[in-house]
Amino acid sequence: MYTLESVNWPGDISKMKLTTKGRYAVTAMLDLALHFDQGAVTLAEIAKRQGISLSYLEQLFAKLRRNGLVDSVRGPGGGYNLARAPEEITVASIIFAINENVDIRKCAGEQNCEGDTKCLTHQLWEDLSQRISDFLTNITLGDLVSQPNVQEVAKRQSIRTELASA
Repeated sequence: MYTLESVNWPGDISKMKLTTKGRYAVTAMLDLALHFDQGAVTLAEIAKRQGISLSYLEQLFAKLRRNGLVDSVRGPGGGYNLARAPEEITVASIIFAINENVDIRKCAGEQNCEGDTKCLTHQLWEDLSQRISDFLTNITLGDLVSQPNVQEVAKRQSIRTELASA
């Protein structure tokens, strides 16, 4: 399932810092993956289930679409679908698609943590940043969808959303 094996990733993955934008993008994409076989999902549905602002989702999905992770469907019954199977979309690809990074180093890889030199713990934080990147590169939406706790939360969210709509 999840491993910490080194994986080659295009671009500079040594600079990582996960913000709310990254968490929301992963959450919204996981919501799409949970409804993968049910046709297009509207951003309004995702917003309601996940408690994320609709306008914020619109901004995120514009980037996700430009990066080939989602397809949009226009007209009645329109919304968004995953562009590929959940098993083919990694958490890292979602984070990088919205121009996020996950870097725990003070210097963001510039090796100037202490003036113009590396700090005492620079290598520790660099190694940890790489492991986080490797970890996220090895987790797919399919992996997350198959987790019992994710299924349990998704079921609770669906019930809550149905009750609120009634």
